[in-house]
Amino acid sequence: MNTTHIDGENKGSILLFALSTCGWCKKVKDLLDELNVEYDYVYADLTQGEERDIIVSQLKNYNSKISFPTLIINETNVIVGYNPDEIKELLI
Repeated sequence: MNTTHIDGENKGSILLFALSTCGWCKKVKDLLDELNVEYDYVYADLTQGEERDIIVSQLKNYNSKISFPTLIINETNVIVGYNPDEIKELLI
């Protein structure tokens, strides 16, 4: 899976599944940037073919509804939607 990496303070493994046109996804990215944490993200809507199949399959493991944004922190904490308080609680 091709992800985009953003440098910052290492708080563990952080992966954001997002859509390039999603306002809530942008809010999550902006919050992660504001918190200056290192993370990776993938815009599912900008993928196609086998790569999209892999992303959807991986996302289903964390969020069976396949909704965006879905933020995975250390492969155990899953935040679906924009929930700044929960994100801050896990990353500050």
